Amino acid sequence: MRPESQIPTFAPMKNSNDTFKALISHCKEYGYVFPSSEVYDGLGAVYDYGPYGSELKNNIKQFWWSAMVKMHENIVGIDSAIFMHPKIWKASGHVDAFNDPLIDNMTSKKRYRADVLIEEYVDKIQAKIDKEVAKAAKRFGDAFNIEEFLSTNARVLANQEKIDTVMKRFTTATEAGDLAEMKQIIVDAEIACPESGSREWTDVRQFNLMFATEMGSLSAESNKIYLRPETAQGIFVNFLNVQKSSRQKIPFGIAQIGKAFRNEIVARQFIFRMREFEQMEMQFFVRPGEQKKWYDEWKSRRLAWHKALGSPAEKLQFYDHPNLAHYADAAVDIQFQFPFGFKELEGIHSRTDFDLAKHQEFSGKKMQYFDPEINENYVPYVVETSIGCDRTFLAVLSNAYCEEEVPNAKGGTDKRVVLKIPAPLAPVKVAVLPLVNRDGMPEKAGEIIDLLKYDFNTQRDDKQTIGKRYRRQDAIGTPYCVTVDTETLENDTVTLRERDSMEQVRLPIAELKAKIGEKVSLTELLKEL
Repeated sequence: MRPESQIPTFAPMKNSNDTFKALISHCKEYGYVFPSSEVYDGLGAVYDYGPYGSELKNNIKQFWWSAMVKMHENIVGIDSAIFMHPKIWKASGHVDAFNDPLIDNMTSKKRYRADVLIEEYVDKIQAKIDKEVAKAAKRFGDAFNIEEFLSTNARVLANQEKIDTVMKRFTTATEAGDLAEMKQIIVDAEIACPESGSREWTDVRQFNLMFATEMGSLSAESNKIYLRPETAQGIFVNFLNVQKSSRQKIPFGIAQIGKAFRNEIVARQFIFRMREFEQMEMQFFVRPGEQKKWYDEWKSRRLAWHKALGSPAEKLQFYDHPNLAHYADAAVDIQFQFPFGFKELEGIHSRTDFDLAKHQEFSGKKMQYFDPEINENYVPYVVETSIGCDRTFLAVLSNAYCEEEVPNAKGGTDKRVVLKIPAPLAPVKVAVLPLVNRDGMPEKAGEIIDLLKYDFNTQRDDKQTIGKRYRRQDAIGTPYCVTVDTETLENDTVTLRERDSMEQVRLPIAELKAKIGEKVSLTELLKEL
């Protein structure tokens, strides 16, 4: 068979917005993500995962679960119910405090989160500072001193003062729940509606994000229940059940993957912010006073997990919360550089004993642990790691989506769109391609699939030319293609083609399982942790 090019050259980069649009289109065309209820014109901020999307999502969840539960003797898993007693959400603070500050633009009639408008304003000013730094670095080369530049350049200092002033006011307003001041910040900063450009704003008001429904089996005075807005509370109310049944000693963790629901008024950016989403959370229970040590430990461990997942170090950063939630004494986000900027991917929080203490108060049941090592009863403190499965899915695809120019057989170039998903996460691990649909090749391809399907998600692709089939598998993200040709029928060898390098090697069918297995196993990713 004719070998493909050795090393592709990259096509000119699109801007971030164009890249994101191309990724969204690619997700639909190749069966990753569909708008939900599309035949009825869709349902806002709700999406369905297609054949390849559901496989990728399951692989991400399996990697997280293995890294959390399989790799730690002191972490166990549960699967708690979505419907929970309504008092749970009163105890957790969600009934009274789970709100977003919303503001409407009177010209466009569009609704926005006031805090997001302010944060985006600050991001734009920061972008101006970054642009000044980049220009200066290019001008001065190796002699450039970034610290001196940031502390002396007049434009940088003026923009930094704007940021500091707005963030100080914003922090004070948030802590005080001062909605009038939040609106005044938007007015003073001359923040305009992104759609209309108008600065005519309504007052800011709070909106609770929980979906409410009714359950007939509850008593008349408490028949209102909620779809859970997070999975963590299912862990907290089962703390003693899990600890006693699994005989765990502190420190230990409880992990869970599950659906959560939030009535997001301003849902946007594809699957980044949805009304129905999936969380992967682990609550780690520790002795009071030891939470800082474990908080730092889990920051390090979780960053390593994201790097093992394939995220480049330069696309990840820690962001310390300027305003702590009512339950936390420390909080940090692991942010990922999506096409629309650095945004939260995972939260790591030191939640103190707030949750267990509140459930102890509201339920009247003790949530204490007897520690035999120090002979004391206490309510444990908690360090939480909470990651969005859907956001991780989007991060993986954002990393993977690539457009390349590759040489063709005529001496020119073709455009190749490829998803360079880490091989252990890829929806399809290997595609088997009979060169033609005759002469016994389809039957031989079926034999190879029967050999491999117990170990790998395998697909047969027998339509169109071999080159077009390679391109389709590249677009799906399949790391390996096995081509069956006339030589296969003679000596039981096949061509194995690797997605990223497009290199092709000839090898016996008997060696396929070992060759592919060493590259697509989750074990290799787990060893990096």
